[in-house]
Amino acid sequence: MGSVLRLRKLCYVEPVKFQSFGSIKNAEKQQQQKERIVSEVESVVQKNGRDDDEDTTRKKTDKGKRKIREWRCIESCCWVIGCLCCVWWLLVFLYYSLPAALPGFQPPMSPGARLGREGARALHPVVLVPGISTGGLELWEGKPCTEGLFRKRLWGGSFTEILKRPLCWLEHLSLDNETGLDPPGIRVRAVPGLEAADYFAPGYSVWAVLIQNLAKIGYEEKNMHMAAYDWRLSFQNTEIRDKALSRLKSTIELMYLTNGCKKVVVVPHSMGVLYFLHFLKWVEAPPSMGGGGRLGWCAKHIKAIMNIGPPFLGVPKAVSNILSSEAKDVAVIRSMDPGVLDSEILGLQTLEHAMRVARTWDSIISLVPKGGETIWGDLDWSPEEGHGCSLAKRRTPQFSGNNKNSNHTNGKTTFSAMKEPAKYGRIISFGKEASYLPSSQLPSVDLKELLLGSPSTISNSTCQEVWTEYDELSRESIRGVADNKVYTSRTLLDLLRFVAPKMMQRAEAHFSHGIADNLDDPKYNHYKYWSNPLEMRLPDAPDIEIYCLYGVGIPTERSYVYKMSPTGKCKSIPFRIDSTAEGYEDSCLKGGVYFVDGDESVPVLSSGFMCARGWRGKTRFNPSGATTYVREYQHRPPASLLEGRGAASGAHLDIMGNVAFIEDVLRVAAGATGKEIGGDRIYSDIMRMSERINIGL
Repeated sequence: MGSVLRLRKLCYVEPVKFQSFGSIKNAEKQQQQKERIVSEVESVVQKNGRDDDEDTTRKKTDKGKRKIREWRCIESCCWVIGCLCCVWWLLVFLYYSLPAALPGFQPPMSPGARLGREGARALHPVVLVPGISTGGLELWEGKPCTEGLFRKRLWGGSFTEILKRPLCWLEHLSLDNETGLDPPGIRVRAVPGLEAADYFAPGYSVWAVLIQNLAKIGYEEKNMHMAAYDWRLSFQNTEIRDKALSRLKSTIELMYLTNGCKKVVVVPHSMGVLYFLHFLKWVEAPPSMGGGGRLGWCAKHIKAIMNIGPPFLGVPKAVSNILSSEAKDVAVIRSMDPGVLDSEILGLQTLEHAMRVARTWDSIISLVPKGGETIWGDLDWSPEEGHGCSLAKRRTPQFSGNNKNSNHTNGKTTFSAMKEPAKYGRIISFGKEASYLPSSQLPSVDLKELLLGSPSTISNSTCQEVWTEYDELSRESIRGVADNKVYTSRTLLDLLRFVAPKMMQRAEAHFSHGIADNLDDPKYNHYKYWSNPLEMRLPDAPDIEIYCLYGVGIPTERSYVYKMSPTGKCKSIPFRIDSTAEGYEDSCLKGGVYFVDGDESVPVLSSGFMCARGWRGKTRFNPSGATTYVREYQHRPPASLLEGRGAASGAHLDIMGNVAFIEDVLRVAAGATGKEIGGDRIYSDIMRMSERINIGL
């Protein structure tokens, strides 16, 4: 640029004063040349200026592009969450703002309205029993950080307090780690009434659809009751702290008397099934430990028990929850973006805090698999053996109008044959190979030797203060857990006692997971056995009908492939599901999880065995011969957004909106018997699986 300016200065030198005619011509030529040079120089300067402007603009553009590429992970997550929320609220707005019936989009008549037109009317009082985590919890007393939250929901509802005060919220949802009851200065109680579990969150219904349909045939609060309880507590502790079992007993007696001495239809869901099973023994037990209702109370007051998604024999996902606060969904998130759950976002270690809170909830232990290897299989055998996870084939249901075990498979099975049978009895395997190797090739490590050892405490001077029981274990003992390679339902309890000693010591005083050899043994009069159907007798009530109602056709977690977490990070969970473990095409192994048939949460084996065989006819678990029915609902996903969560869903929670399920409940509540609604309806292989279980009945 400097050379151009010097050249421009030379072009303006003054001409000579005394000139001849010839020199004048030469001067004119020189002047023309100078003007031409000046114009060329100016054009060069202008061009250079434009180039400089373009360079500046290009630099700004490149800088803007670099800024876009430099978005952090949390910004991307917030953007995605914001878009999802906007779409959700837009759909909700359209749902409530559009006319009730658009031309061509008239919704089908609800089961309650249809049965009401057919003449069905409210007859038997109905008691609803919610399951784990679906009932609301509200604050009655708390620390200073809960100012303004008196009788506000901490669980269920909008969950806005999670964002406002997350650590305070977690502290108040935790129970005392020694007693399993309220921590000092904190009282959180179950929300009473039908609103306790009608909606889990705004727009997300649980019992609301069933309640609405019951109302259409004449039900209201005088003949319909929600038996809300604090689902975090052990079942007996709900009575010790809240008198929940006594209040349920009084409510059933009152509804019986005020509704013309009509027996009650009880409809428990999920863990509420086990809670009510505990109640059946408690209500007739002597007052020192039970309700003092005496023998015959159940026969007098209860018509039917319609168990929804019953986890009678436990669920394997309870083990993964205790071991690493994981299930298949968490493993999928971690595989998509490993840093989301492992990073300390806003000072929180997400899974560590979830484990810290959940391990104070004794009720989770009630969901650990029951029956040992007899029910769930061993290293080389399981009731589901020989079948894979192809659920593409729809099957014809098997119907039966009586309670005899006369159901046989029709050749159209849930699963397709596998190239190599999955060994489902290995509920926890460290490494993919350990999940399928012959048992003779597996290492033999005695876990009880680890239990007898004295674990050394890891120093946490440089670690964030996040408490888990893993902090009390040495790295050597943790490595020993992984070296054992495989855990069946028999050795799982030893594993849990090792990794969660305080939780297991506290909870095993309230729950048991075995099979009774002799039910006449006086020890089975203790309340710790009352929620295990394999260690208790049903009450002497031959006229009671017991239903197992559950969905099928959805891959459901059965066993897991684990691996060690990356070492070097203190205050972390040392184990995680190996989401990279995949099987061959049509295999049951997907993302480190082996799947079987079920309702997405509870395998068919746990939901159906007791009604299909354990209680069918007169057995030692059902000496009075109460009638049992298996009613399965083949899962069909929603065809469009207008169908919501599906009118034929078989999922563990969405089944509450299943039209066929609602119709069954309404018919029984209106006076129908199990035979009159069709008896058994079976799509799965539950009968074949039940026959393969070698148990004395």
